Amino acid sequence: MFGKLKEKLDSFKETIGTTIDQKIKRSHAEEQEKPPTKKIGVAKKAKTLIFEREIILGESDLEGPLWDLEMALLESDVALPVAESIADAMKEELLGSRKKIGGDTAEIVENALRNALLSVMSEEMFDFDEFIKNTPKPVKIVFTGVNGTGKTTTIAKVASRLKEQGYSVVIASGDTFRAGATEQIETHAERLGVKLIKHQYGGDPAAVIYDAVQHAIAQHRDVVLADTAGRMHTNVNLMDQLRKICRVTPPDLVIFVDEAVAGNDAVERARKFNAAVPIGGSILTKVDMDTKGGAAISIAHITGKPVLFLGTGQKYSDLKKFDAQWYVDQLFG
Repeated sequence: MFGKLKEKLDSFKETIGTTIDQKIKRSHAEEQEKPPTKKIGVAKKAKTLIFEREIILGESDLEGPLWDLEMALLESDVALPVAESIADAMKEELLGSRKKIGGDTAEIVENALRNALLSVMSEEMFDFDEFIKNTPKPVKIVFTGVNGTGKTTTIAKVASRLKEQGYSVVIASGDTFRAGATEQIETHAERLGVKLIKHQYGGDPAAVIYDAVQHAIAQHRDVVLADTAGRMHTNVNLMDQLRKICRVTPPDLVIFVDEAVAGNDAVERARKFNAAVPIGGSILTKVDMDTKGGAAISIAHITGKPVLFLGTGQKYSDLKKFDAQWYVDQLFG
């Protein structure tokens, strides 16, 4: 997982570490060439040994390595504005910083890089569990996204997770557009022992979701998870349909689902869906197959909305609550 981005981050650490070490050698050589002073007092000797045996990184030292970092991030599907933000955060932390001669250069660089990644990924944090706990019931959640990204399976995973936490769940089969969609979600509902509300193929999805919410109110259910047809943001009719769903039954949360392996495409789609029907957060599927790792770094920053979960496999339990610290730890092995 994230193998390519790991390699690029390791390469950057080595590059900037070499830059620091070379500056240390130059600094040490220049110091050796200085003519000896006749007499050095105790205070000056202490200052020389303690304070001046350090190097200070300047813009010229960082310019090349930070450009290489931006290129490495872009190659790993990190969106351009996010790559620039990470490089700027690195520059802010390292510029003017002092590095003691003999200190661990790799550790200094890795800490700065970790902090830069965390500063970008932690801008938008959202606790899904607290949201469910504190929102008046039934909590209404609409799932949306493009075709074939694992949206229906993700709904089943969320339903399973909520059931394990003691919540009662109703699923609305709002994808009346795709043949077989209702049968697919119905299979999951039966396996999980969850009530499914469905209409006939080609029916009005807004009506299905409305009926699911009314059922949840009448039966005192806690959460309604509404499936919707997969759609591209360029499909005007289906985007209008999504807006209608949200007008008829205003959701408490709209979740955008896409594949981590889609990289920058997922980020761009999330941005455009968010512009059409404001999303509250994203779930990235197939993270276990993602060698680059850029989508999760970018998507929250670009949309201004958090990543809620990561899909890491096919089992219902393969849904990991997003944690920026965990994600960065994976990047550094």
